[in-house]
Amino acid sequence: MAHTLTENAPLAARTTFRVPAHAAWLAEVRDAGAMPEVLALPQAAPGVLVLGEGSNILFTRDFDGLVVHPDIRGIEVLADGAVRAGAAENWHAFVRWTLARGYAGLENLALIPGTVGAAPIQNIGAYGTELEEFVSAVHAYDRVARAQCELSRDACAFSYRDSVFKQQRDRYIVTAVEFRLPRERAPVLDYAGVRDELAAMGVAAPSPTDVADAVERLRRRKLPDPAEVGNAGSFFKNPVVAAEAAERLAAAFPEMPMWNGKLSAAWLLEQCGFKGARDGDAGFSERHALVLVNHGSATGAQLWALAQRAQAEVKQKFGVQLEPEPRVI
Repeated sequence: MAHTLTENAPLAARTTFRVPAHAAWLAEVRDAGAMPEVLALPQAAPGVLVLGEGSNILFTRDFDGLVVHPDIRGIEVLADGAVRAGAAENWHAFVRWTLARGYAGLENLALIPGTVGAAPIQNIGAYGTELEEFVSAVHAYDRVARAQCELSRDACAFSYRDSVFKQQRDRYIVTAVEFRLPRERAPVLDYAGVRDELAAMGVAAPSPTDVADAVERLRRRKLPDPAEVGNAGSFFKNPVVAAEAAERLAAAFPEMPMWNGKLSAAWLLEQCGFKGARDGDAGFSERHALVLVNHGSATGAQLWALAQRAQAEVKQKFGVQLEPEPRVI
């Protein structure tokens, strides 16, 4: 079947926060061609929400409309050399697939949770690399034009943790992504301990796979595993401030980490005492202040309340507004 439909579908197991929530209806779509039929269903009338692996979303309540899960899979090398992957392919597994076949470029993005389809929405980035460098096209269903479309990299309007898919959040449903990946590329090693990790591994001349191994080791050590404790990775973006604000903050807090006006959200949260802080089962990780965690039975509303408290205290102390990375429902 091109799609299946489930009423009153539980969503806790479909998100990495694992908070209790239900969808009035859940449609699992296995063929991009079925998208118009699914979106025309009467169950879609109250609203539509697209959900992949749920690694970038926090439900604070049930969803009264139709949740669409694009279960579109498959990886292929196209005639022009681009690599195309379906939206439902696991991101980390796809990174490893490319490395095993001699491609470079995605190694610094290893172990980021989520799907291929979610990657361009967030313009994922880590350890000195951002996705936009390697995307050649994104295939999607355009709910405004009611047609399948292909967006070039420029049309995706990528920026820091942003894209046209976030700016026009309810317009596009990503079905596949095409990547232009080099066979050889100078490794990106000058970020957050990558060189030290490679040295600890005894690697002097790292291959892309070596870099991915180092990044994976770093991430596993620094960040809590969503399989063990509910979380969505970094909950807040690193804020970017104007030059005047950057100068003011540097003068008032000379020890504050800063890169061209970009601040460390983790540092800001630590200074406000949120690293390891808990309110019942809602908390911030003891390993990394940027990671909001569900220690067991926290609700989405409880997690969001703690996150908002952290926003307020950072704003009061530093005059900086933190913005969530995940979508909050």
